[in-house]
Amino acid sequence: MTTRTPSVLFVCVHNAGRSQMAAGFVRALSGGAVEVRSAGSLPADRVNPVAVEAMREVGVDLTGEQPKVLTAEAVEASDVVVTMGCGDVCPFYPGVRYEDWALDDPAGQGIEAVRPIRDAIRARVVALLASLEVPVRTP
Repeated sequence: MTTRTPSVLFVCVHNAGRSQMAAGFVRALSGGAVEVRSAGSLPADRVNPVAVEAMREVGVDLTGEQPKVLTAEAVEASDVVVTMGCGDVCPFYPGVRYEDWALDDPAGQGIEAVRPIRDAIRARVVALLASLEVPVRTP
């Protein structure tokens, strides 16, 4: 019996903070049991360094990540698409599960403001993994 690996796409405008943190948590907490990607409608030049630092504090390394442009193919290939403030720019496909996570944008924020955003993202990722019946592993 072959079980299909669930696929999740995280989308925010710049793909530099929230979506990168969420993807990092899915990679770390699923132990590779979920195919994960992230993208943005207007990708930034680099991942937010404060987001990278906040994730480093909890043992998740984002230093090798790069913002990517959102494509219709990425959406279509995903079982779950989680949007984080991308508005109407996210393409919609029947059969794809959509969730919208209302979270503050870490852009321009200091580490003290980004930590609670990071922790809220982690909690939502844990709930998402549970909904996909993927056990959470500690990194």
